[in-house]
Amino acid sequence: MTTPYVIGIGNAIMDVIAPASDASLNRLGIEKGIMQLIDRERSEFLMAAQSADTDARKARLVPGGSVANTLAGIGALGLRTAFIGRVAGDPLGLSYAEQTEAQGTVFVNPPVAGEVLPTSRSIIFVTPDGERSMNTYLGISAELDADDVNPATFSGADWLFLEGYLFDKDAGKAAFLKAADACHKAGGRAGIALSDPFCVDRHRADFRRLIAGPMDYVIGNAHEWQSLYQVEDLDEALRLARADCGTVICTRSGEDAILIHGDERVAAPVHRVVPVDATGAGDQFAAGLIYGLAIGAPLAAAGRMGCIAAAEVIGHVGARPEQDVRALFRAEGLI
Repeated sequence: MTTPYVIGIGNAIMDVIAPASDASLNRLGIEKGIMQLIDRERSEFLMAAQSADTDARKARLVPGGSVANTLAGIGALGLRTAFIGRVAGDPLGLSYAEQTEAQGTVFVNPPVAGEVLPTSRSIIFVTPDGERSMNTYLGISAELDADDVNPATFSGADWLFLEGYLFDKDAGKAAFLKAADACHKAGGRAGIALSDPFCVDRHRADFRRLIAGPMDYVIGNAHEWQSLYQVEDLDEALRLARADCGTVICTRSGEDAILIHGDERVAAPVHRVVPVDATGAGDQFAAGLIYGLAIGAPLAAAGRMGCIAAAEVIGHVGARPEQDVRALFRAEGLI
């Protein structure tokens, strides 16, 4: 059996992570412990302020973005992975592409040269109490369009995973449809994470068409599914989802995940842990789930793999796994 091949499309966001004091946050006008979107001017100001700060000179550059984190998890589990995202040919973009390749995921499109928007970045200030204050500039990654999707990339592709955040622009929607078509023609299966209830609110009709059309599987949390179908009852939302899509996955913060395929409905148990850093929980749930589905595991086992991978990543700072997650699967007899 050949090793399954998973392609992802998402925002390519470099995490610029540095220690900071509460006084520094106050001086820079940063609200502690939240993620906020910022514009280019603000991002350049914060990058310069970080460079000038003695402690912040220890900043780490870590490739991020939801689907990119998922692919890193899938790759660490032993599957072949490729990432379609857009970065600029600036230092952050070159580092993003180089680190992604070094970690085993093919970075499909070369950094874009010339006068373009800068590489997307999330400038993260970490205070001594462990709180992460994230300032995200979407930059060039949000400009991804159908020209970034080469159907030849999908030769031999088994799975495609898309990021709902990129659904905010018509260009991103066109890229998703082109990729799903290429994946299906290659014999693979396409899916998406709903990503955010506010994103769902903005694009409800288009999401519904996508899910009822080319998507073979969809991952969302309870709030996202309820928002998509505008119902308060989760079971009713999932019933409507099942009528639209072949495989429906619903995570419920701290509770068992629900997985539905055809007439089969199963629950994947969550073993509660005290989170150190919840960043990346959904990304690594998707990694464990897609890995399980890709190797042909039963639906309940694939769901449990997702829960294990999510529990591992919230047990430490950072959005990518640090332990051998396959060993955790083996310990539960899943592989």
